[in-house]
Amino acid sequence: MPQNYPSILLEQAVNELSKLPTIGRKSALRLALHLLKQDDSDVEALAMALVELKKEVKHCNVCHNISDTDTCQICSNPNRNSALICVVENIQDVMAIENTQQFNGLYHVLGGIISPMNGVGPADLEIASLVERVKQGGIDEIIFALSPNMEGDTTAFYLFRKLADYDCKITTIARGVAIGDELEYADEVTLGRSIRNRISFSTYNTPT
Repeated sequence: MPQNYPSILLEQAVNELSKLPTIGRKSALRLALHLLKQDDSDVEALAMALVELKKEVKHCNVCHNISDTDTCQICSNPNRNSALICVVENIQDVMAIENTQQFNGLYHVLGGIISPMNGVGPADLEIASLVERVKQGGIDEIIFALSPNMEGDTTAFYLFRKLADYDCKITTIARGVAIGDELEYADEVTLGRSIRNRISFSTYNTPT
């Protein structure tokens, strides 16, 4: 049912807020009305933070994680194990794994997974840069920490074939995470155990 708004400005705000993921028009209206009740300074701070985020945030030139600098804090940390790389789909997965405090290596953020149904192919992902990192040497192990669904398995199998000729161990997280689950929503204990109990990818039942 069409909504009659008492203000064009309110309608514009609802239109923009409803473009956000999981935010419908009713939720957008509640948010807009909530903001109207806040002090000007609070609303301006929110707006400034969003504008600054969009303009100033960078992607790490090594792992493609979000960063305030050209190289993220994880990649530039000398206490991390630079010979161990965990391959993930997105930035949320990095945050999820970091929260487990069970991993002390580096990451590589693909920026998605192979999904022909959604028009995402290997060329759309940060796969070439991963191969280049391995090609440069000094990598002992690559861990695939991708969501345990068809697209994640397809992506892992593609990466396995691209990296098979290089001298490094290739493993995948143990299936403590339920089939079909998104990695970022796994609880920290389960995800931590999956990292610790990772298995060789060559023994995993890859798609054919």
